[in-house]
Formats: sequence, C-alpha cells, structure tokens
Amino acid sequence: MSRIDELFSDTATERIRSAVAEAEERTSGEIVPYVVEASDSYAGSSLLSALLGALAGPLAAAAIYQRYDFWGLPPIAWMLSPVLAGAIVGYFAARLIPFWRRWLVGEETLVRRTRRRAAVAFLDEEVFRTRDRTGILIFLSLFEHQVVVLGDEGIHRRVEEGEWQTIVDRIVTGIRAGKPAEALVEAIGQCGALLEKRGVEIRPDDADELSDELRRRDR
Repeated sequence: MSRIDELFSDTATERIRSAVAEAEERTSGEIVPYVVEASDSYAGSSLLSALLGALAGPLAAAAIYQRYDFWGLPPIAWMLSPVLAGAIVGYFAARLIPFWRRWLVGEETLVRRTRRRAAVAFLDEEVFRTRDRTGILIFLSLFEHQVVVLGDEGIHRRVEEGEWQTIVDRIVTGIRAGKPAEALVEAIGQCGALLEKRGVEIRPDDADELSDELRRRDR
C-alpha cells in the first residue's frame, strides 16, 4: 500500500469530494485538489548520500582502531571494506529516511521541483478550461512537505497570492502531522469562503465544470 493510500482512505477521499462540492455551492470557483507522493525522484540524492557514506566509512574504521587497537582483518580489507560499507549504508539511508533525503536535496530545490510539478498538474487537469477562468488547483506534495495553490486569471483578478498563505500553512502543518486529508478538507472550506469574500460569486447558470474528485499520483 502506498503512502497516499494510507493517508487518503476511501472515507477521507469522499470527505474531500464533499468539501469541494460544498465550497463550490457558494462560489463560481472550480477547486481541483491534487496530491502526489513526491514531485520528483531526486535520484541524485542517493548517489550523494552514498558518496558521503564512502567518506565517512574510513573515518569510522579509524576511530574503531584508535579506540580498540584492533584490526581484525587484513590491512587491505580495512582500507576497502569501510568505503564499500559506508557507500551502501549511505545509499539506502537516502532511500529509506525521508528527512535525510530532504536535507540532501535542499529546501530551495524541494520548493522549485514542487512548483514545477504543480504547473504540470495545472495543465494536465486543464484547470484553465472554465468559462470565467475561475479554476484553482490545490496541490499537495507529501515527500517535500510542500503545498502550492495556483489560480487561473479569474481568480488572480480577485485574490492576491499572499491571501492563500494561511490555507497553505494549514495544509503543510497537516502533512507534517501525518493528517493531510483532514487539513485539506478544512482548507477547501477556507478556500471557498475566501473566494466568496473576494467576489468570485456563484452565477445563476453556474455549472460544475471540473470534477470534484481528489487527483492522486505517485509522481
């Protein structure tokens, strides 16, 4: 079972769909919730971690020798084994320990890759294909602990980008607490209230132009 399946059960997914439908009863905005396991594979992080492990391995071996004055293996093995063992440990550490991998990648890269992936999702889901250009994407990237809100032209005319920050912060807190589904449900309601407040009002002939379902992807 993937992490998305664990965090977004069928019940949670239905609550998200209902939250979108309820929010859209008050506004002509079309809310598109979208979640990915990670925005990138970050393959280079495993190689970097392996390199650091290869450098750290001989240092650890030297410390053992200094403390215990014990070789236990032929000198050539002491020279090669710590390098190989350190590289292996480093490689798998980056793949199995998320916070270590995020540290290796760096915050700036995490933000940049998430924003790039969100832009792709905006186009793939055709969030721009609404009558009044009032589509809005709420994009969650679990590994990066990042959230991006992208609004179409009709949203930008009414809502400034900085006004989304409270909603973004709420979801990020939920991701870090292991409760992104609950945070997303609450944030969708806040999003609908903000759109209504800023005059993105529902029209008499309003139609549901984009699906209310949560989009789920591994990448």
